[in-house]
Amino acid sequence: MSLNKKTRIAVFVSGGGTNLQALIDAAKRGEIPSGELALVLASNDKAYALTRAAENNIPSVVVKRKDYADQIAYEEAVKAVLAENGIDMIVLAGFMTILSENFTSAYPKRIVNVHPSLIPSFCGAGFYGLHVHEAALEYGVKVTGATVHYVNEIPDGGEIILQKAVEILEGDTAEVLQKRVMEHAEWILLPKAVELVAKKLQA
Repeated sequence: MSLNKKTRIAVFVSGGGTNLQALIDAAKRGEIPSGELALVLASNDKAYALTRAAENNIPSVVVKRKDYADQIAYEEAVKAVLAENGIDMIVLAGFMTILSENFTSAYPKRIVNVHPSLIPSFCGAGFYGLHVHEAALEYGVKVTGATVHYVNEIPDGGEIILQKAVEILEGDTAEVLQKRVMEHAEWILLPKAVELVAKKLQA
């Protein structure tokens, strides 16, 4: 890839798209100079993230797992969409569909995910959304945070790119903690990590 061409990024979403919004805002502030938000791919046609994409003139597509006979057929359809759009890099931003090794191995060190804990704590199969924060509170840890990592075939198992700690306060509920981790860690880390990876892919 030549230095003047931006790394074309696809953001995979399933719901509200708050992390997508953090990337859009960061891009507008000039914080992702090496990358371009080129596509939003949703697993759900009712995802509010699609509205965010439309409002910011980012092309979007919906690819639902249930429309395909099996995981391989689904992943091949996703790969075809990425190829059509010239995508270099993928950001999983609240994407609720698991991707197999068939998919992840096709994009080594090109897929990143944000996870709402300090990996290796509270991660892996079953740890997503509020479950992560409930587990942290139940365990009684005093510090949690967020991690941006490369994606491989193991859930939350890829190499860590960036982490940021967030304090747990007396009286926190899972919802309150989720909001603090988003605002103080996820939305700060994700654009930084995306820029780091996008810049590497330009080399």
